[in-house]
Amino acid sequence: MMTLFHYPICPHSRFVRLVLEEYGLTPKLVEERVWERRPEFLMLNPAGTTPVLLEEGMPAVPGAAVIAEYIDETRGAAAAERRLLPGERGARIEVRRLTSWFNDKFFEEVSSPLVMERVYKRYMPAGTGGGPPDTETLRAAKTNIKYHLAYIGWLVRKRDWLAGDTLTYADLSAAAHLSVADYLGDVPWDEDETAKNWYARIKSRPSFRSLLAEALPGLGPSKTYADLDF
Repeated sequence: MMTLFHYPICPHSRFVRLVLEEYGLTPKLVEERVWERRPEFLMLNPAGTTPVLLEEGMPAVPGAAVIAEYIDETRGAAAAERRLLPGERGARIEVRRLTSWFNDKFFEEVSSPLVMERVYKRYMPAGTGGGPPDTETLRAAKTNIKYHLAYIGWLVRKRDWLAGDTLTYADLSAAAHLSVADYLGDVPWDEDETAKNWYARIKSRPSFRSLLAEALPGLGPSKTYADLDF
């Protein structure tokens, strides 16, 4: 039995959920509000960040990158052609590079500021950083996303998927972070038609269904979020 500590709008949590769904793994989901700094959660991950995966007989697996490696080590080989981290060394490097690009760079420049300003600050006490969103931070994130969309479009014009000819962690990480921005209505899809078409392919996969069905209390998704023909 797997348990995943996550937050619904956390892009790293979404990445892991997509990975697990692609492998046919359905964990028990435990919503974790990281700003509450629960002592029990901090025992699992002293960094205080989501996601954290628990599997019987194993120590807690913290963080999207570590969980992705753990899933590949324990389930990758058996998945054969559906493996999300290829077996060939050079291909693995490219998948890891792009997965890091979205989980680290895109997160820092786009999805983290959007989620912090538009979502987390709504629930955080004023004394710990809560309050109205910072408009300059939001403006910067909305500018940065255009360059990332252009990069996605450039990659897909050269390949079937972001890292090559098959779906990999790279696609799921990019889609997870974009899905957060899309939920908030902050993706300018008219910027790059190729990137939009690639995301439509990902969005139509069965692994995406549970994400598209979710909504935050008091903060519903954008009109295009669950539309497969957006």
